[in-house]
Amino acid sequence: MNFIREWGKFMMYGARAHARWELDVSNTILGDKKRLILLGVLMLPILLGGIAFAEQVSQAMPDLLGGKKAYSPAFYGTGIFIVSILIGLGAGLITGCIGAGGGFIIAPALMSAGIKGILAVGTDLFHIFAKAIMGSVIHRKLGNVSVALAVVFLIGAILGATLGGVINRVLYEINPVLSDTFITIIYSLMLGFLGAYAMTDFLRARKAGKRTAPHGGDELHETPGGRDEGAEMGNLPKKVQAVKVPPMVGFDHDLAPGGRRISWIFLVLSGGLVGLAAGIMGVGGGFLTFPIFVYMLGVSSMTTVGTDIFQIVFTAGYAAISQYAIFGFIFYTLAMGMLLGSLLGIQIGAMVTKVVPGITIRGFYAMAVLAGFVNRIFALPGKLGEMDVIPISRSLGMVLEKIGVWAFFMVIGGFSVWVIGTFLKNIGVLKGGEVTS
Repeated sequence: MNFIREWGKFMMYGARAHARWELDVSNTILGDKKRLILLGVLMLPILLGGIAFAEQVSQAMPDLLGGKKAYSPAFYGTGIFIVSILIGLGAGLITGCIGAGGGFIIAPALMSAGIKGILAVGTDLFHIFAKAIMGSVIHRKLGNVSVALAVVFLIGAILGATLGGVINRVLYEINPVLSDTFITIIYSLMLGFLGAYAMTDFLRARKAGKRTAPHGGDELHETPGGRDEGAEMGNLPKKVQAVKVPPMVGFDHDLAPGGRRISWIFLVLSGGLVGLAAGIMGVGGGFLTFPIFVYMLGVSSMTTVGTDIFQIVFTAGYAAISQYAIFGFIFYTLAMGMLLGSLLGIQIGAMVTKVVPGITIRGFYAMAVLAGFVNRIFALPGKLGEMDVIPISRSLGMVLEKIGVWAFFMVIGGFSVWVIGTFLKNIGVLKGGEVTS
């Protein structure tokens, strides 16, 4: 139980850091007329082109991309575009309202909608990359980025993303069902740990009768450990920085006398883990950077935030283009729809936190994550049965998968309706700037 709690806490810190990045990006895009025009330009062919336009484009495309037959759908319809907007909206509402990454539900949601796992991963990566490029706030954060730290970290991230992409593609070439099963298992483990922690934390807070301030206002939404700058290090970072394997990389010169130094080996290994997660899961890997840097490597939170923004752009971009796009494993229509929905959802969710108690937000997050876990774990028996790993009939596997799909969309849909309803009900209060808890 302690292991689940510690690992869940580790992942929660990362999810929160990624959510802060998403909110920053959303504010940047929606607060800039030029970026809004760019968003409109990207959406215009999708909104006006229609199926006929897409079919004409697909006929002009080569049969092979990256030396292989492209899997990406050659056409789209209004229905699938609306579904992608709703998926992005749900993820955005979770991110904005709860302050933890709602991107965890995107791949399960796409797979539940019938999209192959490898296509869901590639599409999610491209959606993150497009969002990062459009809302790039690197120029604001460059003062907090240690270039040496970021470059060495990216060496590992690129290697890890390459490995993750190769693993997914090789499994898909062997058997598409094997690929879906692998991605399903990975998501089941991640969502299971995170959901178990979130639910036990919620129940513990509720039992104690603890009411938190809006938007959490407690340990879940503050800088972990109370170390706003990361000026004080724990035992693990001290041991890591005590290893003197050259070349050593310096950083945080403004925080500690003479700065801090760490061996390149740890940066490359950390980057490799983040890149591997991005390449396999399609979540950008950003949810791992914050806890790894602050709690394992001893990097200040300010430098970590800047470096995380820096790495997301390059890691997601590299993985999306080199590992998925050239092989046809990206559904661009879905990516743009998710981008549009998430930008709107994040803004609505962030405003709702001003009128909702934090303990309620905790409960909804635990339910959302566990719904994703149930969705993937119920899909697993059918996939294992298809590969003759376990003795289960096809009909029973389909029934279990449908139960998981319905449970997932009922929870996420119910949460979305509640958030939007709360927003509309309190729109007058929010406009007047009055905040109640």
